[in-house]
Amino acid sequence: MSPASVVIPFVKASACGNDFLLIDSLVINSSIAEGAQALSNLAALTRRLCDRHEGVGADGVEWMYPHSAADVEIRLINADGSEAEISGNGTRCVAAYVCAERGIEKIKIQTGAGLKTCTLTARSESDYEFEVEMGEAALGAELAVRLGASEVRGIPVSMGNPHYVVFVKEFAENWQEEAAQIQTSSEFEHGVNVELVAIDGKHDVRARFFERGVGETQSSGTGSCASAVAAIATGKAESPVRVHTLGGTQMVRRVGNVVFLRGPARLVCRGEFFLSQPAEF
Repeated sequence: MSPASVVIPFVKASACGNDFLLIDSLVINSSIAEGAQALSNLAALTRRLCDRHEGVGADGVEWMYPHSAADVEIRLINADGSEAEISGNGTRCVAAYVCAERGIEKIKIQTGAGLKTCTLTARSESDYEFEVEMGEAALGAELAVRLGASEVRGIPVSMGNPHYVVFVKEFAENWQEEAAQIQTSSEFEHGVNVELVAIDGKHDVRARFFERGVGETQSSGTGSCASAVAAIATGKAESPVRVHTLGGTQMVRRVGNVVFLRGPARLVCRGEFFLSQPAEF
């Protein structure tokens, strides 16, 4: 590497197939750390890191910072460089990293959607399970979205980030195309994460996810919460709800209006990304 190169250490983690790079802002080159305060620079760097051919590959990067009232503060940048308030899966991945590094089992994480407490419930080597207190869910009234000549109806749910839950009997072959169309609707000023949900029983649902800044993902923590909460609110399910996804199963329970999410997180590997042209950022 040239003297101008910057080495960015990272840990890769996965939660039900939703993968993230975890990067400590304090251990990377100071010029990049300072530049990370500008979203445009951080966005460009994140896009390079998340590129699955020219970079490391991930659904997003959880940038980690010190915080006076929490164990860590995180800033989530999606693979396309857009910023998101929170990822339930990404937050669990960060909790696994903090648990491994510091040996603590109840971890307070400051997110863009507020302070979240992650409690370790199981561990086996690099595999962890946490229950996260996700806070209160905010449900809207059923909302119709026009898709050309057709219409789809769903439930808006906020878990600190926006979701739109559509109940289906089965997943259509081209469901991703419909979800992408929903995301572009003028009904959602800040975009939206789309969940298609099939009910299998009072405590079991299947879900598919199409997320802002990423597209289809194997799983989603906040999406699983939104799916379960919408199913409970409409009488289609009862707490606790197992949310079955392509990447695995998560458990959502609701106590009053507070939502708890339990699921796995796995630390996959450590590595270094060589940024040969830091001046670009």
